[in-house]
Amino acid sequence: MSEQKKTPAPRRRFLKNAATSTVAAGAMAAPMVSQAQTTTLKFQSTWPAKDIFHEYAQDFAKKVNDMAGSRLKIDVLPAGSVVPAFQLLDAVSKGTLDGGHGVIAYWYGKNSALALWGSGPGFGMDANMVLAWHYYGGGKALVEEIYKSLNLEVVSYMYGPMPTQPLGWFKKPVSRAEDMKGLKFRTVGLAVDVFTEMGAAVNPLPGGEIVPALDRGLIDAAEFNNASSDRVLGFPDVAKNCMLQSFHQSGEQFEILFNKGKLDGLPAELKAVIDYAVQAASADMSWKAIERNSRDYDELKKQGIKFYKTPDAILRTQLAAWDKTVAAKAKENPMFKKVLDSQRAFAQRAGQWNNDYTVDFKMAWNHYFGPKRS
Repeated sequence: MSEQKKTPAPRRRFLKNAATSTVAAGAMAAPMVSQAQTTTLKFQSTWPAKDIFHEYAQDFAKKVNDMAGSRLKIDVLPAGSVVPAFQLLDAVSKGTLDGGHGVIAYWYGKNSALALWGSGPGFGMDANMVLAWHYYGGGKALVEEIYKSLNLEVVSYMYGPMPTQPLGWFKKPVSRAEDMKGLKFRTVGLAVDVFTEMGAAVNPLPGGEIVPALDRGLIDAAEFNNASSDRVLGFPDVAKNCMLQSFHQSGEQFEILFNKGKLDGLPAELKAVIDYAVQAASADMSWKAIERNSRDYDELKKQGIKFYKTPDAILRTQLAAWDKTVAAKAKENPMFKKVLDSQRAFAQRAGQWNNDYTVDFKMAWNHYFGPKRS
């Protein structure tokens, strides 16, 4: 049996010292992580506490909080907790709030171009395609340019493609474009101009004020967003007719805002957490919307709500009103035209691809669940 080679003494001392140094370094590094202070960001949504949209805001915050561990925490408050819903953008810019959750169309009054991220037919793009244009077709840089021109100290993230919104809730269903004339109607963003062009008398009320106004007869009809939100807000208690399908907000997304100073002050890894949380929340929200909206749609039908497809004649009138509206806005506002041209270029290419490649899913649904042919 051969003798094992002995390690020379200098080498043994070197290995021992290296191991001791490694352990010591590890002991020093661990407390630095565990003792790091938590950065807490105060957020407010533009939604009532019971609305599914406020839940989406909380879902985003939870993803950030879970991934950031104890280093970053986002607290989300419902609309009105600090400022009214329509004052959120200014509050985030000034640092009254660290961030917020809403829709960019709410800031239409600051620059009409901002409404193009949600209002109108989007040249035939659905909400997910508009989001694709935003991130890969130049939309993100345009939002940044607009906010910078307004001296707003905010960083904007678009996410969460919304399902197509109904035309709205009506005391009496509408069957002709002429039925919209003189109708006292609630909507927001560029849809205000579209419905005004169609002859309606428009009132852009915040979400929490719509149902009381409809109940008191201050408005004749109103739109908000989806079966889940509409049900919680109480639309079924004050109107029994809902017109489905519309181009007024068929491609809308949510917007997450951060105060620029607060966000810039975060380390790179926490900014990355926020970036990826936005993407994860976007996917999660779109899946949850399908589950919840479809269930609430069924419940509304069980409650006796009558749903009607918006007649094609009204949809065509919407498109014509939209064309007139954007033509006028583009003349008034060079940035509006810049955004519109960017969307058009993307939609022409991406829409052609989508229309050519996408099969008619309604055909398959009718095959399995529609009236059976004899």
